[in-house]
Amino acid sequence: MNSHQQGTDDTFPSVEQYGYKQELKRSLSFWDLVVYGLIFMVPIAPMGIYGQVVQTANGMVVFAYFIGLVGMIFTAYSYARMSEAFPVSGSAYAYVQRGWNPYIGFFAGWMILLDYILIPSLLYLVSASWLGELVPDVPTWVWIVVFVAINTVINVLGIQLTSRANWVILVFELITFALFCIMAFVYVASGQGHTAFTAAPLLRPHAFSWSMVGAATSIAVLSFLGFDGISTLSEETRGGRRTVGRATVTALVVVAVLFMLLTYLAASAYPDFRHFPDPDVAFYFVAERVGGTWLKVLCLVATVIAWGIANALAAQAAISRLLFSMGRDRVLPSFLAKVHPRYKTPYTSTLLVAVVSIAVSVSSSIGQLSSLVNFGALTTFLLLNLTVMIYHFIKRRSGRWFAHLVMPLLGFAVLLYVWLNFDRFTLRLGAAWAIVGVIVLAISSRGFRRAPQAMRLEE
Repeated sequence: MNSHQQGTDDTFPSVEQYGYKQELKRSLSFWDLVVYGLIFMVPIAPMGIYGQVVQTANGMVVFAYFIGLVGMIFTAYSYARMSEAFPVSGSAYAYVQRGWNPYIGFFAGWMILLDYILIPSLLYLVSASWLGELVPDVPTWVWIVVFVAINTVINVLGIQLTSRANWVILVFELITFALFCIMAFVYVASGQGHTAFTAAPLLRPHAFSWSMVGAATSIAVLSFLGFDGISTLSEETRGGRRTVGRATVTALVVVAVLFMLLTYLAASAYPDFRHFPDPDVAFYFVAERVGGTWLKVLCLVATVIAWGIANALAAQAAISRLLFSMGRDRVLPSFLAKVHPRYKTPYTSTLLVAVVSIAVSVSSSIGQLSSLVNFGALTTFLLLNLTVMIYHFIKRRSGRWFAHLVMPLLGFAVLLYVWLNFDRFTLRLGAAWAIVGVIVLAISSRGFRRAPQAMRLEE
């Protein structure tokens, strides 16, 4: 095995050493990646699904997010280990195919496609639905087209423009976050509405059950999805080979702390979580209670911008890079690997995602998309954790028991528990998607007799 695959130095090797050409522009720093991850995960993401999480968790909303962090932090470290070993675009698809097996790698990529390609559609649909509450005369599909058009133009023009847009929107999100937290803290601290700071949002022993935790966490992890998207930008990152891994872990920890603070204050200010006028927009009733109509509208607008533009912008960038990588390996049509001659972006993949996003958004429900997004992501995360153990601990015999065996094994165990708590509808549709993937793989590999050349490890 060549030294460039060992991950021992702190410089980015040329992607030519992996059988590729350096076509994408390297321009992103560590902090650009952290901001990208925060934008993808959205610091105010719990606002959008607060009602579902707090009710499913029997009020223990902070605990649900904490368990989600526990499962994701181990997986984040697995991404860090594999991004150091293989600093190429493609995320889990590239890591599993090179670290474990080319065919299983395709399957990992296929399952994460279910996550990546549906996330923009989910974000557009949710944002358009919320805007419908403010401007009911405008059809939902109009908002969806507007969101898609804005994000597609920005992504085609270049990753640097995407990064600049991310910084601006992140500042707006954090201002909204801070205003809500201040207003909620003052509301509870002054005892208004007979509220008080208690341990109930963290743990309510009489209402606790592990099945409840699994069900609530399976919803809450939707807010964490996106930290893995950082690794899709490996070929556009400058700095050392550890840059992507450090940014992945940093972004996840920061956003988890924000999630838990936000939900704790919300649960403290509105303890009667079973009686929201509308659970789908529960957080906005909390905002209205602690700050009035202006705070409710601010949180609603901030969530729409965060989900419909910022998060969807990052999601579209991630899925286009994954399609670029799979097209480059010819396991999907090669036209997906075309790079714009001027902007150095995978524009054909970006345009395809735009078309698919519109089609899926106008023909699906929020509940269906949420479940399928989580299923695809967690299935791929399970394979990635296994790959860390197989590649580093078994194949390379690293001898690092904690980093390469214990941590990925813990990540696998936690995520498997959450995965098993998906409802039957999600499991059936997820299984159908997996079967289609096997068929596609069988065709592209000519009956599993030929692995793409780019998948073969150098000896």
